[in-house]
Amino acid sequence: MNIFLTGGAGYIGSATADMLLQAGHSVTVYDSLVTGYRAAVPGAARFIQADLADSSALADALASEKFDAVMHFAAFIEAGESMKDPGKFFRNNLANSLTLIETAVRAGVRRFVLSSTAAVYASSDAPLSEDSPIEPANAYGFTKLAIEQALEWYRRIHGLHYAALRYFNACGALPGRGEAHQPESHLIPLVLKTALGQREAVSIYGTDYPTPDGTCIRDYIHIADLVSAHLLALEALGERDRLVYNLGNGNGYSVREVIEAARRVTGRPIPAVESPRRPGDAPRLVASSEKIRRELGWTPQHPGLDDIIASAWEWHSSHPEGYK
Repeated sequence: MNIFLTGGAGYIGSATADMLLQAGHSVTVYDSLVTGYRAAVPGAARFIQADLADSSALADALASEKFDAVMHFAAFIEAGESMKDPGKFFRNNLANSLTLIETAVRAGVRRFVLSSTAAVYASSDAPLSEDSPIEPANAYGFTKLAIEQALEWYRRIHGLHYAALRYFNACGALPGRGEAHQPESHLIPLVLKTALGQREAVSIYGTDYPTPDGTCIRDYIHIADLVSAHLLALEALGERDRLVYNLGNGNGYSVREVIEAARRVTGRPIPAVESPRRPGDAPRLVASSEKIRRELGWTPQHPGLDDIIASAWEWHSSHPEGYK
């Protein structure tokens, strides 16, 4: 297939572009490089540097070839920031996504894969299924939910086949390809930067949550397993017109448990400081991925937290400055 992939200079988008190319697909990466890195874009991919807000550039790009599918990874992702500046997220994540969907439909694209999030759900003590209550705790989660809802209307009205993959803390690394956000806000990279001496300590935001050790509990999914699910969903859209799946390992780990695992893996001291809660953090988000396992045969190949952190540690220790 010929794939139009937004956000392909970012962590998940670039990994997906790479695996698509390895699977024999053609890939055009469309990225503004506002948060991504040109060096992260696979060399075999066609690259267009432009912003989704540039409707003219986007229309030209989607009309330049016949594309079989759009895979959409371009978004601001910082949940905490979305609670301070929601308009920034509404404009970039929601308004720009609507422009992309509309332009893709006009260009005759029939499949659309959305990189969504577990942040659409209300916090729950039980593993979250696709039928769990929807209640975003932050503006970021709201934008992803709104895009999903828009895609459903485009399915009904224009016949656009779509998949929304709601995943839980993508992490880990592939050979030569890892997580390099600027600024970094994800727990595992922050912990490993502390192990490298690039930070004095890692912050634990909130120690009074209703969890066994008082810190937030999250599911973690290796980047390779996440990408494999996206490729399976892309193929399945040939026969089905709507797919919504959770992606996770089904194991919840607290912030303290992640820090302890990183100490084991790296063999280094990792100082931690307790800080007040951040707005928008749900106490517990853990996935049940039974639906995608049952329907598409997806199985995580890297479920262990220590293995995930070890792959990330290999990337960070060999790329201390990321893609710079």
